[in-house]
Amino acid sequence: MMQENPKAGEPWVIRHGTPEDLAGICEIYNHYVHHSVATFDLHPWEVKEKRDWMAQFKREGRSQMFVAERAGQIIGYAYSGPFRERPAYDITAETTVYLAPGEGGQGLGRRLYGTLIPRLKALGLHRLIAGVTLPNPASVALHESFGFESVGVMSQVGIKMDRYWDVGWWQLRLKEIDV
Repeated sequence: MMQENPKAGEPWVIRHGTPEDLAGICEIYNHYVHHSVATFDLHPWEVKEKRDWMAQFKREGRSQMFVAERAGQIIGYAYSGPFRERPAYDITAETTVYLAPGEGGQGLGRRLYGTLIPRLKALGLHRLIAGVTLPNPASVALHESFGFESVGVMSQVGIKMDRYWDVGWWQLRLKEIDV
């Protein structure tokens, strides 16, 4: 899918992620490891160590990844995976999105989620879950723009950069079932 990049005037390509994208994905993620609390990872990812993780993403099923590419560079990605490993949670997936530094505020996160979420809904999933380190108004706004609703905050559950951090949880109801 080609999308015009309003900032640079160059097209974005949003497509399924592949193992060849792993170096670009790690580069983006490692920015957040080193400079942000968007992830609670404290050690950067290495491509060779993440190959098995990358293998979980398929074109079908609840573990999917989409990347945004411009001029051969990965500039963002969104993915889904199991919320929890127990089989009763198979109706639910957890989602996340990361953008390369300087790529925010252009609608790229919306395009990535706008590709990922309909695919997950088409699978018949019941709920999507997203965890957001607080404060993070941009991520909260993105999730709420897709209909995610805040379902709670876990206070001071992570420590990074010499500070305790809260994590807010958002849920998107993909379908309702009468019980």
